[in-house]
Amino acid sequence: MADAFLAIRGDGAVTVHPFLQQLHDAELVRPVGVVRMVRHGHVEATGPNCALGDLCEIACDDGVLMAEVAGVEDGSLTLVPLEQGRQLRPGMRVHPVKGGSAAAVGDGFAGRAIDGLGRAIDGKGPVSRDAFAPLAGSMPGPLERVATGRRLTTGLRAIDGLLTLTEGQRVGVFAAAGVGKTSLIEQFARQIASDRCVLCLVGERGREVESLWRVLSARADATRFTLVAATSDETAAVRARAPRLALSLAEYWRDRGEHVLLIIDSITRFAMAQREIGLAAGEPPTVRAYTPNVFAALPRLVERCGAVQAGGAITALMTVLSETDDLDDPIVEVMKSLLDGHILLSRTLAERGHFPAIDVSRSISRQAAKVMDSSHAAVARSAISQLGVYEEARIMIESGVYKAGSNAEIDKAIETRERLMDFLRQSQNDNSSFSNTLAGLRNALRIAANG
Repeated sequence: MADAFLAIRGDGAVTVHPFLQQLHDAELVRPVGVVRMVRHGHVEATGPNCALGDLCEIACDDGVLMAEVAGVEDGSLTLVPLEQGRQLRPGMRVHPVKGGSAAAVGDGFAGRAIDGLGRAIDGKGPVSRDAFAPLAGSMPGPLERVATGRRLTTGLRAIDGLLTLTEGQRVGVFAAAGVGKTSLIEQFARQIASDRCVLCLVGERGREVESLWRVLSARADATRFTLVAATSDETAAVRARAPRLALSLAEYWRDRGEHVLLIIDSITRFAMAQREIGLAAGEPPTVRAYTPNVFAALPRLVERCGAVQAGGAITALMTVLSETDDLDDPIVEVMKSLLDGHILLSRTLAERGHFPAIDVSRSISRQAAKVMDSSHAAVARSAISQLGVYEEARIMIESGVYKAGSNAEIDKAIETRERLMDFLRQSQNDNSSFSNTLAGLRNALRIAANG
């Protein structure tokens, strides 16, 4: 009898009979739980039976409130609301949302701005959805990953000349507040060539979201961009959900063989949202009060990016905010260990009016050696070395203690520095071709060397 409910496809694979599948999908009896306790930022309920990350509906007096499952215990759920403004009280009924752990994806999201739940915020009406993908993503196996060996041209001389990137690389932009981070990611979005560009703004000000989208949506290639935004006033669950939704969209296009540029601003605010959820679920705070779920989520977020053997690639640029210019907080240290490179922005350079304020001596691209030829690598090493020598001797030079002729290496660094700083300084609207970048770098070093 059981064999009657199996179907054999043309390729010989055995599948469940459509009738059984329909029975499985039908919701004949809707599971229900009851709100037991309401606290600031989270709700405890007696059910229904759900898994971490699932969505539930709480039947309020003035409508339905969506909430995400943040904790599961025997006979108890911890729910984090996705919306604000509704009155909650014990006794309200809780129902699971079918497919709540999946994300809508498809070409309908191209050229659109959406929130952390996939709803349109650009005033163009609902977004058409081609398919659904797991919000947790499809993690490529270690041996499914590849290094493309294709150079990623950013149009920024400091990066293309000295910190060359590749397609599929995962790179962090580390910065304290007020050093030009937002301007830099806007320049990345505009100047880096890709089939798709997915920008995810987490915990950002609404004004910044509008400003960025106004610029991108006015471009001739506006359909290349998708914006996912969860502003600072939204709940922790929505802010934590936005990067996962952005990644699901990027994975959809990568699996079709496309090159996707993914920009997340910022990972730190994502970690803060995860911390709020972890504390609500009763997880113990650890270093800087970050809960264990934060350090479990970050590696998965990074590892979902990269290039795969099927041909597609997700190049990820993730900004990381630092509490101090010493870049010593735990999220910074964790992300440095997970990423394929890091670009450090310096407050000192920013205060001198040097933009982009990239501290090339303290930045690194772990994939640069794969795309630099020998002559390019030699010139880049020379430039970074001379900048480093000057920094080591800066106090002596600027205090007047150092006397010219005392050290040939320092003399050369002094002579070279201004030319190199002029080369590295670049306006936001200046898009330098790779050939011009290399020529400018060689020219700066040659002029300095010849005096």
